[in-house]
Amino acid sequence: MTAPLVTILDDEPAIRTMLSDALEDAGFRTMTFGRATEFEAALRTTTPDVCLVDLSLPDRDGLTLVHRLALEQGATVIIISGRAQVQDRVTGLELGADDYIIKPFDPAEVVARIRARLRRGTTTPQTGETAHFNGWVAHFDRYILEDQTGQETPFSHAEGEVLRLFLERPKRLISRQSMQEVLGGAAGESFDRAMDVRISRLRTKLREDPKNPRLIKTIYGAGYIFLGDVSWV
Repeated sequence: MTAPLVTILDDEPAIRTMLSDALEDAGFRTMTFGRATEFEAALRTTTPDVCLVDLSLPDRDGLTLVHRLALEQGATVIIISGRAQVQDRVTGLELGADDYIIKPFDPAEVVARIRARLRRGTTTPQTGETAHFNGWVAHFDRYILEDQTGQETPFSHAEGEVLRLFLERPKRLISRQSMQEVLGGAAGESFDRAMDVRISRLRTKLREDPKNPRLIKTIYGAGYIFLGDVSWV
């Protein structure tokens, strides 16, 4: 079985070397890049399992790159940044990142978080990669929502995690605590705001009425419930 591939995008050579050495010692394959243009060129022929992305890049805005990766790539996206403000973390998660690690960090923590993210991506053997519900088809292998006419709408890896959680537990209350336990990340305001944004975007892509959504219902003070009938292929 091929080892997971982790790409490291950071303009500091010492950090690239430190992360690459720690990850390869842990059994991962790595590719390192100092500039966004080099990284984006490599993505045309390479599909990483995890992308580590620094926000302070010399040739591109890191947050814009994270958003594009979340929409166009199936990889897990983890931000590594010296920006420690809560708003920076919230913005990164809202744009589609799966995790946010603040510099300075212990390489062992990065390895542990990557392993945790990859484990969460393989803990749903009871279901397939395609779900049918209320006239929609969710293709989790391609990160695509398809309506009854065949029109396709992409969703991010992070949005897909939330959607899959709902589709695997239809007509059951899902509390915020349950979401945090399944999806990972530190509980608190930043997690709650990130979930609110992802759910809002899913509702928009499912063409829900924001004032009276039919599928993803908010149960105030308790959590969420998905009201659709779901079948998996």
